[in-house]
Amino acid sequence: MDKVNVGLIGLGTVGSGVAKMLLARREFLARRGGIPLALRRVCVRHPRRTLRPVRVDERLLTGNPNAVLEDPDIQVVVELVGGIHPAKEILLKAIESGKSVVTANKALLAHHGEELFRAAARKGVDLYFEASVAAGIPIIKSLREGLLGNDLEVLYGILNGTTNFILTEMARGDGRSFKSALKEAQGRGYAERNPSLDLRGIDTAHKLAILTLLGFGKAVRPDQIYVEGIQGITANDVRYAHDFGYAIKLLGIAKRDGDELEVRVHPTLLPSNHLLSSVSGIHNAVFVKGDLIGELVLYGEGAGRWPTTSAVIADLMDVARNLKYRSPQRVPPPLPTRRIRRLRRMGEIEGRYYFRFSCIDRPGVLSRIARVLGRHRISIASVVQKDRRREQIVPVVMMTHDARERDVEEALGEIDRLPAIRRKSVSIRMERG
Repeated sequence: MDKVNVGLIGLGTVGSGVAKMLLARREFLARRGGIPLALRRVCVRHPRRTLRPVRVDERLLTGNPNAVLEDPDIQVVVELVGGIHPAKEILLKAIESGKSVVTANKALLAHHGEELFRAAARKGVDLYFEASVAAGIPIIKSLREGLLGNDLEVLYGILNGTTNFILTEMARGDGRSFKSALKEAQGRGYAERNPSLDLRGIDTAHKLAILTLLGFGKAVRPDQIYVEGIQGITANDVRYAHDFGYAIKLLGIAKRDGDELEVRVHPTLLPSNHLLSSVSGIHNAVFVKGDLIGELVLYGEGAGRWPTTSAVIADLMDVARNLKYRSPQRVPPPLPTRRIRRLRRMGEIEGRYYFRFSCIDRPGVLSRIARVLGRHRISIASVVQKDRRREQIVPVVMMTHDARERDVEEALGEIDRLPAIRRKSVSIRMERG
């Protein structure tokens, strides 16, 4: 084999970056990878459009995905259209045609990854997906290859640059609100016009589902992951957390205890000296703890045109080498193992908590809150009564010792019914690392 022909489906922000690198760096990539990559066909929505982010020979363009999928000279299909349909059908047809595939589609892999991986295994082709999670960080390759000999205990990830940018802006010290930080993110192009999937934690949950399969051998559906976004975080919460020596991050968390696994996404207080606490702006980071490697952090840009392009190109070069040396599935598709017996329910999770209560400024309120917490077996580690706010309302901030999630939910529900409580109480989980 003297070259590998690539069919590209999707020429948006990332697709145009991939096309540009394949065309402009062909000789460079051939030297680095050991075999040339040739861009043979590009499927776009509007083939006759003249203004594009990258100049592609018109003879390569098509509006029909089948022109790529049915071309016998194409060995690798790169899917960059996003979404679940028709991306799923495109990948399955490519695999059934005996073509290896590369994708950046996190939502598709989170919902249908097991089906796609089994199809690739059955046909003996490669399915690579480094760009689907924290694109600028080689976390997929690390879990599939570099850390393969480790029995993982913990995996935490800052997996969404939009939410991390917002929380970083809120932590600057000038009291910037969530709304203002979101507007700044949109103005810089870090957040979509409708950033709901990011803010509600759904994007992070998709990525965590992929990492959970790789790290723990457990296929977890997105609807099995507890998900809580950052919409309820205020500038005061960020400031109070800082006063206690913590930073607030939106984390995707997977933790194993024996043959049980907990998988969750939510805002989290991390100690200021934790390796992930200093990850700022649009950057992503993944913290892994294994029995052999100990603690490891991978850090870098998690999204954007060029980091994602870098990940797609790296996958293409891996696939090309496999084809050249006739070793497809040198790295087998990640399929579930039977080691994890069950997923823990959220109510069973135990840990420390940050509470913020909005109370009327009158004697005895704090003792009544403490009594309710005590009845639910929640021990207070520290408490601070902050300056009075408008309408005679005083924020009371507490940090707890270890407590069970179900007890916390019941206690806060009871506290919120007290006459002296004026707003819904805020609870943020903590991780000690």
